[in-house]
Amino acid sequence: MKHHHFSRRALRNALLIGVAAVLVIVAAPAAAQMAVFDSNNYVQNTLTAARELQQITNQLLSLQNQATSLINQARNLSNLNFSSLSAIDQSLNQTTSLLGQARRVSYDVNGINSTFSQTYPVSYANSTTSTQLMGDAQSRWQNALAAYQDAMRMQAVVVQNLNTTHTQVDALVNASQSATGALQASQSGNQLIALLTKQLADLTAVMTAIARAQSLDGARKVEDLEQAQTQTTQFLNYGAGYVPGNAQMFH
Repeated sequence: MKHHHFSRRALRNALLIGVAAVLVIVAAPAAAQMAVFDSNNYVQNTLTAARELQQITNQLLSLQNQATSLINQARNLSNLNFSSLSAIDQSLNQTTSLLGQARRVSYDVNGINSTFSQTYPVSYANSTTSTQLMGDAQSRWQNALAAYQDAMRMQAVVVQNLNTTHTQVDALVNASQSATGALQASQSGNQLIALLTKQLADLTAVMTAIARAQSLDGARKVEDLEQAQTQTTQFLNYGAGYVPGNAQMFH
């Protein structure tokens, strides 16, 4: 009976050990496959992803800024569609040409000196003939008259240019206000300065022509006084005058 009881006990123990071994074997893979949540690792991964997203956003903003900068540079380098330089240059050439057409006494230092030495002498010799005196007076009068006419021609040209100047100023101001970049604004500003320079040149030409006419007329008046003095001297010194003598009327 003892032997039989030992056999049953040993069998039961063996079964328990086998079941335990099976449970250990089965439970081991299950334990290995169970997911373990690591909060620190999760937070770290989230922060890393956020930083990467911020870097991408910054790169996109940088590319957008570069694109905007390139667009602005293109606008700044855009030329102005309107130009008045050709009209301004033509007007200046017209003014210069008109000054060069001054008649009789030109704007030339050597020519002025030669004319004044011949027609506007400091003094006349008492032996100067009446023909020369009258001829010089006629030349001086013609010089003054031509100078006044030249001045009026210059004034007429400047007045005629006012309408063109007004149109150019309006166009340039509109172009400056609608400029899309620095280059266009600078170009319109430069053209406005050139237009102002042209107007100053016209004003200078008018004042020069008026001053020329006044100078020639003033010189004529001064020279007329010298001529009158010469003629008076010649009249007073004409011959020996009346000399009384004996006259025999009847034989």
